[in-house]
Amino acid sequence: MRRDISFIVIFLIYGFAFSVGVVVFLGLTIESMILRVIIADIVATLVVFLFSTRFKNSSIYDPYWSVAPLVIVPFFVETWSLASILLVGVIAFWAIRLTFNWAMTFKGLDHEDWRYQYFKERFPRLWPLVNLLGIHLMPTAIVIMVMIPALLYLLNNPTINPVVFLGAFLSTLATLIQWHSDKTIHQFKRTNPKQICNQGLWQYSRHPNYFGEILMWFGVFVMLMGVAPSYYYSGIGPIINLLLFLSVSIPLMEQRQLKRKEGYNQYIEQTNMLIPLPILKTRREQVLNAKKR
Repeated sequence: MRRDISFIVIFLIYGFAFSVGVVVFLGLTIESMILRVIIADIVATLVVFLFSTRFKNSSIYDPYWSVAPLVIVPFFVETWSLASILLVGVIAFWAIRLTFNWAMTFKGLDHEDWRYQYFKERFPRLWPLVNLLGIHLMPTAIVIMVMIPALLYLLNNPTINPVVFLGAFLSTLATLIQWHSDKTIHQFKRTNPKQICNQGLWQYSRHPNYFGEILMWFGVFVMLMGVAPSYYYSGIGPIINLLLFLSVSIPLMEQRQLKRKEGYNQYIEQTNMLIPLPILKTRREQVLNAKKR
């Protein structure tokens, strides 16, 4: 299928999923607005899942990660104050940039992400279940959990203070890190497709784009702590998001890179896994390296 036609199909699928989600949200009589959003979000995910199954391409779900927060969060704005505009602006900046990055790398409905193909080949009999639970519902659950601090922030009459500004700064910095990292590696791959990118932030971190994604939601949580610190337990969302990257996304990516990129072992030794800063070596390692020289 042509790339432009594929974009139209994706747009129609998400428009239909959003419409179904709105109908479900409006039809629910549950008092809790957050619970209504959770149910509607899950139903919208199931709609996307059905289309993913129909087209035999789970990559249809990929834009959901960045589109859902941008659609959901504004619904919780009770008053458009400076504090609420700041949060919505931070999330909009992140969502638009990430969606744009997806669009730039989208190859069409004939192409499926290598990670989904990996799971499909590894668990052929369980693939329908893995596809539903692992590829669609689990990420949606994590998106909901990282959004909850933002929703609670908007529901608690937020006002501007230094902690809110700190959180907004961290989230904005996170998006800029993602933008710079993705731009650098896309440019590098065009001329060095088989080499290891060690330019820009990639010379300090093997996954600076993942670091930005993780930091983004911790920043939103910090904003909530500046408004309603009693909701400290909502920090479980950003923590689970961190654990997802540490236990699934990063190991899968590094396993793939070790097979495809010569010298990746040395790259691992020379860089941090996440934090894009010069690697901090212990005094003992420094002494051993000095002796080798």
